[in-house]
Amino acid sequence: MKKIASTFLIALFAGAITLGSYKLFFENTNYTVISQDEGHSVFNTSLTPTSAKGAGINEVDFTVAAENTVNAVVHVKNVTINRTPHSLMDFFYGSGGNERPQVGTGSGVIISQDGYIVTNNHVISKANQLQVTLNNNKTYDAELIGTDPNSDIALIKIDAEGNLPYLAFGDSDNMKIGEWVLAVGNPFNLTSTVTAGIVSAKARDLGKNQSFIQTDAAVNPGNSGGALVNTNGDLVGINTAITSQTGSYVGYSFAVPSNIAKKVVDDILEYGNVQKGILGIKTLNINTPYAIEKGLNEIEGVYISGVEEGTGAQEAELQEGDVIKKVDNIKVRKFADLTGYLSAKRPDDTVEVTIARDGEEFTVPVMLKKRQTVIVPVMGLEVKNLSKEDNKKFKTKQGVKIVGVPETYRGYGLEGKVLLSVDNKEINDIEEARSLFGSISRYGKTSITMINEKGERERLIFQ
Repeated sequence: MKKIASTFLIALFAGAITLGSYKLFFENTNYTVISQDEGHSVFNTSLTPTSAKGAGINEVDFTVAAENTVNAVVHVKNVTINRTPHSLMDFFYGSGGNERPQVGTGSGVIISQDGYIVTNNHVISKANQLQVTLNNNKTYDAELIGTDPNSDIALIKIDAEGNLPYLAFGDSDNMKIGEWVLAVGNPFNLTSTVTAGIVSAKARDLGKNQSFIQTDAAVNPGNSGGALVNTNGDLVGINTAITSQTGSYVGYSFAVPSNIAKKVVDDILEYGNVQKGILGIKTLNINTPYAIEKGLNEIEGVYISGVEEGTGAQEAELQEGDVIKKVDNIKVRKFADLTGYLSAKRPDDTVEVTIARDGEEFTVPVMLKKRQTVIVPVMGLEVKNLSKEDNKKFKTKQGVKIVGVPETYRGYGLEGKVLLSVDNKEINDIEEARSLFGSISRYGKTSITMINEKGERERLIFQ
């Protein structure tokens, strides 16, 4: 009997300890269950109730954007015919040889129901034949409409039966760092592939005087030319590049902003080429010894080191030493911010430029104008369109004026003369000059015809 009583007291005492422990440690705990109706299944055991708001990726619905995008992203096949020489004579003189097709692939985005497709220039470069395969596996021959190598954007078109699914351009200027995006491509000619990530940075300059959106959405070879879309399914970029030592995705990918891509497409359709508007300023490389010594590399904005003659910047009285802080209320922290915004503008557009000068800020309107100077390929001469004074002085409306000469050619007396032709092909403006010099051989003979201030023609042959 005593043994039973002792056992009962021990059990009663243990039960009291258990109940007390429960009261002390567990009774105040709040449990929050977020219902399946809200699209979540979360069991929270924190000491205070929590809200679903700010839960991150669990709140983002990618399905609508994916469904709206996959059928508008296509596979692009580029067939290039290469000729392989039979002999050394074929190798040196370019005659004969076997024709061998080389196939490249990429992605593209349908941007109109009648079959216009935007892709990367490097996807279709040098193509002898272009084919497009839709997400439903139907294949069509494609026509090249136009390209812009500088922005790496190309426009092609297919003729398909019926209306095609397409994506509308979004406003890439409104994209925010940290915003969720989807990268959609069709790299293997299977069906479109979707990956998700966030905007890691904006206005990235990859050394091409171009502005890119940086994301961590996985993009691999074959995805070039595909779509970068926001969670609404709006096209905010064209996937273009990755940075990798292996050739595969390692965490960073880059897209041409939609505002730039749309402007390039519109220009190709309306003018046949890209219309570029410039402010007319010169800038310094922030990493030069001069910039570092003067503290210019620490400036937030774009430092103006010079103003080009006959440009909107000169007319607006911008000066050397001014710092551009904003354009149309878009904050400018670095040169890529400025070029990225202006890439979506055309000649004769006016922008409001906010300048810092002598400790004060003010805003002036600046009209963008066509670029008046370019550096031509191969020889590296800097040339400009002729002014009315040049036309009168040299008694010609043809040609371009040589205003800069690289070290290699400084002993030939080229600067200040008007360049009339290259290899007997007439030059009328800087765009023709760039095109003609871009087509000459680096290893053959090149002849240029010029006119000097006395009206005398000169002809030089370079080898």
